[in-house]
Amino acid sequence: MNPAKRFEIFRRLRDANPTPRTELEYDTPFQLLIAVILSAQATDKSVNLATKRFFPEHGTPATLLALGEEGLSDYIKTIGLYRTKARNVIATCRILLEQHQGEVPQDRESLEALPGVGRKTANVVLNTAFGQIAMAVDTHIFRVSNRTNIAPGKNVVEVEKKLMKFVPKEFLMDAHHWLILHGRYVCVARTPKCPVCGIADLCEYREKTPIASR
Repeated sequence: MNPAKRFEIFRRLRDANPTPRTELEYDTPFQLLIAVILSAQATDKSVNLATKRFFPEHGTPATLLALGEEGLSDYIKTIGLYRTKARNVIATCRILLEQHQGEVPQDRESLEALPGVGRKTANVVLNTAFGQIAMAVDTHIFRVSNRTNIAPGKNVVEVEKKLMKFVPKEFLMDAHHWLILHGRYVCVARTPKCPVCGIADLCEYREKTPIASR
């Protein structure tokens, strides 16, 4: 895919959604961090339903740590891998209080040292909470990047590096939000909605979904 096509793709995505944001609900960087940890192999909707129940009273490292592993587990049983996630979240709260004065660190190394925080989670927090340019490649972005040929790669790190290299600079800050939303609602895994896609004429996917016959 040539640079002109990439520019036009992101220009259209920006025009359609000038101020994209995560669909996870949060009030602080800490709450975003916890929501993203919980969102692994789960939907944002299921995470939001759970965090609404405990963030009001347990929305800080200290209050969530006081809730404890078992207490948190009761709130997040509807989310996959909830026991492991509860253990990681409580351990993360302890580390934040003991090593970071209760604040979420703003560098990748410190974030990835937290239990349950991988590269994607760190990128989400750095970008969404702290306004740093970072590309959080999830299954949606991986699919869209490969299917459209914007930034094809064999694994998420390869796709991330190519996106950081190929996405025009003026779109880098919000690019991962646009790509996630596009993959979640238009360029879906099964039967992508090519007939209603705003970038279909620029996309290099060969097996586009045809317009349904009437």
